[in-house]
Amino acid sequence: MSSPRRSPVDRGREHLGRLLLKVGSLANRLVRQSVVGEPPLFDPELDELPRYPVVVYFADPPELAYQIQQWLPVLEQLAQHRPLAIVSRNWGTTTLLRDSTSLPVLFTRKLDGLRRIYDQIDAKAVIYVNNGMRNFQSLIYQRGLHIHVNHGESDKISMVSNQAKAYDHVVVAGQAAVERHQRALIGFDLERLEVCGRPQLDLQVEPVLAPVAGRRTVLYAPTWSGEDDANNYTSLDRYGVAIVRTLLARDDVRVIYKPHPRVLTTDDKAVAAAHATIRRLLADQDPAAGHAMPFEENILGLFDGVDLLVTDISSVGLDFLYLRPDAPIVLTDRRSDRERLLADAPIAGAVDVVDDESVADLTALLAANLADDPRHEARAGMRDHYFGFARGESSRRFLDFVVGCVDRRDALILSD
Repeated sequence: MSSPRRSPVDRGREHLGRLLLKVGSLANRLVRQSVVGEPPLFDPELDELPRYPVVVYFADPPELAYQIQQWLPVLEQLAQHRPLAIVSRNWGTTTLLRDSTSLPVLFTRKLDGLRRIYDQIDAKAVIYVNNGMRNFQSLIYQRGLHIHVNHGESDKISMVSNQAKAYDHVVVAGQAAVERHQRALIGFDLERLEVCGRPQLDLQVEPVLAPVAGRRTVLYAPTWSGEDDANNYTSLDRYGVAIVRTLLARDDVRVIYKPHPRVLTTDDKAVAAAHATIRRLLADQDPAAGHAMPFEENILGLFDGVDLLVTDISSVGLDFLYLRPDAPIVLTDRRSDRERLLADAPIAGAVDVVDDESVADLTALLAANLADDPRHEARAGMRDHYFGFARGESSRRFLDFVVGCVDRRDALILSD
């Protein structure tokens, strides 16, 4: 059973407390920046902070803020059941998040400040949405349970590493993720995994795309090139321009180009060149065709109007698999290693794949998926393998799990 919501009186007191914190923080910020020209050591000041049993720790700069922003609506729901604050270590990220959510965002520059914040607010459960290096500074806190939730569900190698062993619990989407950890890690205790689905996919997102008469919509959503070659799954430099040219050759297709946010600032020259070419190709088309490049939109809001998704190994394809099981997916493989692809990404066995061998038949491959959806039955079973829950159940599971961690932490402290 889900934890009961807090009373209106309790929520009203918390709302008033947040308002006072924001006013005090703003005054503190303005004074310090005008006099000193640097971020404060704390914001708000320590003695202004009430208790927050749930903390979401995010130490990274604004360009990575998308990793936590996709969690904000879920965290706002969780905060209705247990007081929750975000702790940031980057001033630019702090100001960005304060503009993005009603949740309190606490800032401290130094490790000692982080310790003091956690002690002041009596943090009981600390949630992490990535594997940032500075997570390990937060992990020194001994009086809370540390929970890793990541920022998506995908078959990228970065989704599973020995860093998982540092957390008390790792929240995963479904059986595919359990098998991924079992396959990749030596000596990892699978009991640490908590299967919760993907709560973000329970949210109702307003559709972005209006239909265009006489045209079917194809979403091309490539990922970025990763931190190193092992984490590089992008199709942009290999097949991206060919995919878009092939789609534009049809007069019954509207192309939506929505790359990973980090493509927009990439320093990978080949990826940047492909991105620029695709932008030019789309900009040169007749506006009546409805082609679009909604770089700032929530990608989940694009799914509703899509007839075919072309994407890489990333969370996009799996989110689409869950939300739009009725629509076909075409996956890319820049390594053109079908055996490895099938081993690492089970979804590849339920979709058509663009690689060095099949790219010559791209026109026929895309046409077949638009006309007949030949892999529909295979995708249905794969959806259950990755997620396995009806829509709505993920949010309930996640809420119950985090609330349970908060309550269990108190019992563990008392038993010491």
